[in-house]
Amino acid sequence: MLKLDTISSSIGSKKLLNQISVSFFPGKINLIIGPNGSGKSTLIKAMSKQIPYDGNIFYEEVNLQNISLRHLSKFRAVLSQHTEIAFPLKVWEVVMMGRYPHFTTSPGKQDEQAVREAMHYFEINLLADRDYSTLSGGEKQRVNFARVLAQIWFSTPGRCRYLFLDEPLTFLDVNFQYQFMAKLQLFEQKNDLVIVGVVHDLNLASKFGDSILLLNEGKVASFGKPEEVLTEENIERSFKIKPSIFQHEGAVIISF
Repeated sequence: MLKLDTISSSIGSKKLLNQISVSFFPGKINLIIGPNGSGKSTLIKAMSKQIPYDGNIFYEEVNLQNISLRHLSKFRAVLSQHTEIAFPLKVWEVVMMGRYPHFTTSPGKQDEQAVREAMHYFEINLLADRDYSTLSGGEKQRVNFARVLAQIWFSTPGRCRYLFLDEPLTFLDVNFQYQFMAKLQLFEQKNDLVIVGVVHDLNLASKFGDSILLLNEGKVASFGKPEEVLTEENIERSFKIKPSIFQHEGAVIISF
C-alpha cells in the first residue's frame, strides 16, 4: 500500500499541493486526473521521491524519507512525461537501463530475462537492434514502457512494487493507448504491484481506473471509484465545462 498523509509542496509562495491524504492499494490501477496546473505531475514526483515535500509518504509501513534512492530504485519505477536519450543506443540497451539498479558491472541472467520478457510483453522484439534515436515518438514510448517495467519485473516476497506513470499515453495513437492500458490491467493483477498514473482522457480513466483521484488547485476534489468521481458536478467544478454523462455496459461515458 502507498499512503499519503497531508502532503504539501510549494515553489516560493505558490502552493502546488495542499494537504493531500489518500491511500493507493496494490492490484488496482489508480489514476490521477485534473485540469492543467492542478498538481498531478507534482504529486507523482513527490510520491516517487523526486522533489521535496511536507507531510509523510509511506511505502507500506516505511516512511519514504527513510528509504535511500538507491534502494528505492530496486522496487519503484517511474515513467516521466519527457524521456530524452542524447547518445546512440540500441533499443535493447535502453530497456536494459531499467535493470541498472540491480547490478554493478554487467547484467546477469535475471536482468537479461527481464529485458527479454518486457520487450516481448510490449511487442518490440523486432526493434531490439534498432537505433533508439531513429524510432517514432510512439515507438520510443513503447520502448520506455518496457524499460520501466523491466526495472520492477520480478516480485520480491513480502514487499510491494511501485509503478508511477506521468502522462504515459503521450505520443501514442488511440489504438496503442487502449492496448497499453489493457496490458497494464493484466500486469496489475499481480497483487504486489501499486500502480499510480496521470491521464488526461476522462473516458480512459473511467474505463481503466479502479480508483480515481481528481485534483483541482493542488487539493483533493474527489477520490474514489470512477462513478463516484466522474460526476457532472465534479467535472464542471474542476474543468469549467459542463459534460454529458451516461452509463454504457457499466462504464461512465463522458462527452462535451
